[in-house]
Amino acid sequence: MNNFGEKVSFIWSVADLIRDTFKRGKYQDIILPFTVLRRLDCVLEPTKAVVLETYLQYKDQLDNPHNLLCKKSGFAFYNHSRYDFGKLLDDPNNLAANLKLYINSFSSNMREVLEKFDFPNTIDKLNNANLLFLVMERFKNIDLHPDKVSNLEMGYIFEELIRKFNEALDENPGEHFTPREVISLMVSLLLSQDQATLSQAYITRTIYDPCCGSGGMITTAKDRILELNPNANVFLFGQEVNPETFAVCKSDLYMKSIDGKDAENIKFGSTLSNDQHSDKTFDYLLANPPYGKDWKRDEASVKQEAEKAGSRFSAGLPRISDGQLLFLQQMLGRIKPVTDGGSRVAIVMNGSPLFTGDAGSGESEIRRWILENDWLETIIALPEQLFYNTGIATYIWILTNNKTAQKKGKVQLINASQFWTPMRKSLGDKRREISTKQIEEITKIFQQFETVETEDMTSVSRIFESTDFGYRKITVERPLRLNFQATSERIDRVKEQTAFINLAVSKKKATQIKEIEEQAGREQQKLILSVLSGLTDELYKDRTEFEKLLKKAFKAEGIKVSATVHKAILTGLSERDETAEICLDSEGNPEPDTSLRDTENVPLKQDVYEYFEKEVKPHVPDAWINESVRDEKDNGVGKVGYEINFNRYFYKYVPPRSLEEIEADIKQVEADILEMLKDMI
Repeated sequence: MNNFGEKVSFIWSVADLIRDTFKRGKYQDIILPFTVLRRLDCVLEPTKAVVLETYLQYKDQLDNPHNLLCKKSGFAFYNHSRYDFGKLLDDPNNLAANLKLYINSFSSNMREVLEKFDFPNTIDKLNNANLLFLVMERFKNIDLHPDKVSNLEMGYIFEELIRKFNEALDENPGEHFTPREVISLMVSLLLSQDQATLSQAYITRTIYDPCCGSGGMITTAKDRILELNPNANVFLFGQEVNPETFAVCKSDLYMKSIDGKDAENIKFGSTLSNDQHSDKTFDYLLANPPYGKDWKRDEASVKQEAEKAGSRFSAGLPRISDGQLLFLQQMLGRIKPVTDGGSRVAIVMNGSPLFTGDAGSGESEIRRWILENDWLETIIALPEQLFYNTGIATYIWILTNNKTAQKKGKVQLINASQFWTPMRKSLGDKRREISTKQIEEITKIFQQFETVETEDMTSVSRIFESTDFGYRKITVERPLRLNFQATSERIDRVKEQTAFINLAVSKKKATQIKEIEEQAGREQQKLILSVLSGLTDELYKDRTEFEKLLKKAFKAEGIKVSATVHKAILTGLSERDETAEICLDSEGNPEPDTSLRDTENVPLKQDVYEYFEKEVKPHVPDAWINESVRDEKDNGVGKVGYEINFNRYFYKYVPPRSLEEIEADIKQVEADILEMLKDMI
C-alpha cells in the first residue's frame, strides 16, 4: 500500500467482514475506533518494552508515574499493558477480555478519548458475533506508524473514512470536515496579512475552532505558521460536539506533540450552550459550521445568554433552523482587543447568512453588528460542487478587528466561483477542486484590495463601503377610501361581523341570566337590521356623511350601539373605492388602508424623505411615510437592515437571443422530429 487511496480501501474492507451482521449505519462504530487504536498501537510500538519495564519497576514506588512513563514513551500518553495487537491475537480465546484490559492500560488522558468510542460495547458486539478476531487480524495487517503514514496522510485517511460513513448514512459530511484545498485557502487568506510579524523570532500565536471536527483547520494553520517560522510557539484550541470526531481530533493531536498541550486544549461538548474556552481570546479563529442545521438543543442556553447585554449572542439570534451565524458570533466574542494586536477570523458558510432575514430580524441585526463595528474585511464566493456533501454555493468570510488604514470602513467582495479545476474522480457531490496556483491567485487578489476585472470585463473583485450593504425599510401608507350603501347584500355582510354576532352571546354561567342576555342581544340585532333595511340604497362616497345618516336613523329608533358594533356595521356596508373621499380619523388625519400598505428599502446613504419624494410620490401622490415605524437603535424612521446580495454585485447582463435565432432553432427541432417519425413508420 503505497498511497492514500489504497490504505483507505484496505481499512474500509473491514466492512466486508461485518456487513452481514451490522447495518451500514454501524460501520463507523467499528472501523473508526479500531483505526485510531491501531494508529496508537503502532505509534507506541518502538517504546513499548521500555515503558512496560519502567512501569513494573516504579508502579509501587511512585504515587504518580505518569510523567516518567510519558517521557519513556516519547508522547503525552502511554500504555503500560504487556499486550499489543500481535500479542492480543496470540490468545484468541481471551481476546475480548485482554483487549479491554489493553484499552484500560492507556494513561488516563488517552482513556478519556477512547471512552468516546464506547469500546466495551463494540468489543462485546463483535465478540458475540465471532467477528472480533477477524477485525483485529485485518487491522494488524496495516502499519500505521508515522514513519509509514505521516500525520498529514493520516488526517486524510480519517476524513475520507468519515466521508464514507456519512455517505453510507446519507448524512451531512460537511458537519465534520472541509476539503483540504478550502482549508489551505482559508489559512492562506488568514495569514497573508501577517507575513512580516509571523517571521519575527519566538512569537506566540493561538488558533481556535469552535466546531473543530477532526482538527483539520487548526492543524493546517499551525503547520503553515511553523513553515514560515520554525521557532514560533503555536497553541491550538477547539471544541467538538460529535464524540467520534472529537476522539479522532484529540488522539491525533496527542500523537503530534510531546507535551500534549494542544490535545488538552480540545474540549468536548456544544460550544453554543457550554463554551469551555469562555475565558480566552485567540489570534486566529477558523471554522466550518454545519450548514442549515438547527440549534434547538442549545436554544434555552443561547436565548438566556442573548438577553445579557454585551454577551456573545446579544447582537441577535438567527432563525432556529440555521445556527451558522451563532458560530460566527461565538468567534467574534473570542477575538483579542486591538490593544493586544487584534485577531483575524475565517469562516466558511453557505449563502444564507449573506441575505436571509428582513430588516430587524436576527440575521440582519447580526450583519449590522458586524458591519457597523467594521469587522468584515472580505467575502469570497467559492466554486460550486466543491464540498463532499453539497453542490451549493459557499462563501469564505474574512473578518478582523484590526483593519489596515486602507481597508477601514470598506469591504471587498471576491467572485472566485470560476477558480476551479475538474476532479478526475468525483467524491460524493465534490466534482471540483481549487489548485495551488488558484489559491495563490485568490490570495493575491485579496492582498491587492482593489477592483479586478477579467479581459471580458467580468468583475472578480469589487470594493464597497460598509454602509453600501445597509438600508432603511420604511413603511409607506396610502389613504383609506370607502363607499357606503345599505343594500341587502351588504346588510348580510353586517350579520357576519364578529361584533354583531357577539351581541347575542353571553359569557354568564348562570343559565337563566345567560338566556335573558342572549335574548336581549337578539332583539337588538333585529332592531339594528330593521334600521339598516329602512335606509336608502343611495351610494355614499363620504364616510362622514354616511355616518351622520346612520346616527340619525338609530337615534330616531332610540337605539344605542357600542363603538365596536358601529365599526362592524360600517365594515359590512362599505367597499373600497378609489374615487371615494379619504376617510379621516378623529383628529382629521387620513386613515391608512392596510391592504395598500407597502414598504421601500432606502439605501442608508440616501435621505429617506428625498428618496420618497423622488421614487414614490410620482407614482402614488396620496402616499405618506408611516413615521411611527422607527428603528429601535437609532430611532430613525424605518427599520435598519443589512444584506449582502452577492450575485447582484457580480451580475453581468446577457442580452437575449434574437427572434430569428430562436425561430431557426425551433424549425430545426421540428425537422429533427419529423425525420425521427419517418424512421418509425
